[in-house]
Amino acid sequence: MSQDELTKAIINIINKELGVVKEILPKDLLKNLQKVISPELENLIEKSGYVSKSKYKALEKLAQELEERIVDLEKKIKE
Repeated sequence: MSQDELTKAIINIINKELGVVKEILPKDLLKNLQKVISPELENLIEKSGYVSKSKYKALEKLAQELEERIVDLEKKIKE
């Protein structure tokens, strides 16, 4: 489950638990709550040893680029 899906799931649970009360709350309250929860949730996930899918993909791309640079440097050294 991605971080975004997890955040949406938490917001849905809050919506469900608020029930009738949510009708008297400002409509943008839950959107603002999602903006607050999302970074905190990401920090909690990272503290558990995991990273978000987007960070994983970025790190994977960086690793591939570094591997290509190493291969190029090794070829230059052999020449």
